[in-house]
Amino acid sequence: MKKLLALFVFSLLLPPVSAQLITLTVYPDGYVKVEYEITPSNYSTQVIVPILGEHYEDLVVEDENGNPLQFIVSNSSILIYPGNAKLVVASYYTPDLTSKKGVVWTLNVSLSSPFTVVLPKDSIIVDLSDIPLKIAENTIEMPPGNQSISYTLPHEEAKENRWVYLLLASVILAIVLGAHFMKGRGKSITREEFEKMLNGLDLTDEEKKALVYIFNRGGRCSQAEVREAIGIPKTTAWRMFKRLERKGLVRILKGKKENWVELKLGR
Repeated sequence: MKKLLALFVFSLLLPPVSAQLITLTVYPDGYVKVEYEITPSNYSTQVIVPILGEHYEDLVVEDENGNPLQFIVSNSSILIYPGNAKLVVASYYTPDLTSKKGVVWTLNVSLSSPFTVVLPKDSIIVDLSDIPLKIAENTIEMPPGNQSISYTLPHEEAKENRWVYLLLASVILAIVLGAHFMKGRGKSITREEFEKMLNGLDLTDEEKKALVYIFNRGGRCSQAEVREAIGIPKTTAWRMFKRLERKGLVRILKGKKENWVELKLGR
């Protein structure tokens, strides 16, 4: 009997959640769908998740089969009773996480776990509060903490000139990522960090190889060295470096016999 009582007490001390996925889907009108996918631990009888924002609509709590689960809303949190559910899915909509200034929308959120943000289609990111863990098209994975993402939504009549927005966004994003990598650091970033940063940008394989080669050479070398190292013709290299310069990733330095190229990203 004592062993059973001890086991019961121990079970109450176990963490209530063994795995948690958080997804924020942002809509063009500023509403955000907040969705938690939670795998309860073996002995948990309750699961608690925060409500982001002061107002919420269409709160739904279900198990892995879409069956409703019992829950209580209290003190800006959802207290869920998972029962025998292997997966708990809680979702709701809120207008309180986004704000708009001019043509720029900003999502502000504070979470203790990494989370994924799905921006509206055709969104252009103009600022990030921190280094994203991953970027793929309009989906961004952010680390925990107080985070913000600023973005714009081009008007229909501006879609023909979308390449202008994309070029501007690439430059801004490169600057933001580079600045955040060096923020609070007194030393250079590692090669692994640099390559991770490149994976979040819209670059060709040749451009990534060139930037990594320059990074390995201390951040500056001649264009001839780079094109010989990655095996591309002089004219191809010239066009590539011009693209990288327009994106704000490198600086081209004029030399007497040969131009040099210097990294601006990650320096």
